[in-house]
Amino acid sequence: MTPDIRCIRDEGADPSLPLPSYETPGAAGADVRANLPEDLRAEGIVLTPGSRAIVPSGLRVEIPAGFEIQVRPRSGLAAKHGVTLVNTPGTIDSDYRGPLGILMINLGHEPFTITHGDRIAQLVVAPVMQAAFSAAETLTDTDRGAGGFGSTGRG
Repeated sequence: MTPDIRCIRDEGADPSLPLPSYETPGAAGADVRANLPEDLRAEGIVLTPGSRAIVPSGLRVEIPAGFEIQVRPRSGLAAKHGVTLVNTPGTIDSDYRGPLGILMINLGHEPFTITHGDRIAQLVVAPVMQAAFSAAETLTDTDRGAGGFGSTGRG
């Protein structure tokens, strides 16, 4: 089953920008674009080194029950400019209907300008399974045990 992600544009969003789309046939993530308010479209949003901003996509989405959208960085922005996402992967739950904002950060050494229409993140649609959590007196033993944070090797 191919999930249908229904999209509507926020008031004031630029309708000429495309909806999220897969740029190649094998792409896992659909690129989403910066859809800046009209008063910011000319100059963009400047991310100085170390600064972060919620960049509007101009969209709201309806995700079918049993799915989520994971918001992931675009590797080119990270590699070339040090610009990535703060909360990655971010999760958009199926019951969220608010504006889709992309929380970006500049980890580079130079200011970076996000311009209207820039591809700023990838949206990966994934199935979700909810678990039951229960209290227990003990847990089963494993070879790894309580080892974490690099306990299985360097880094």
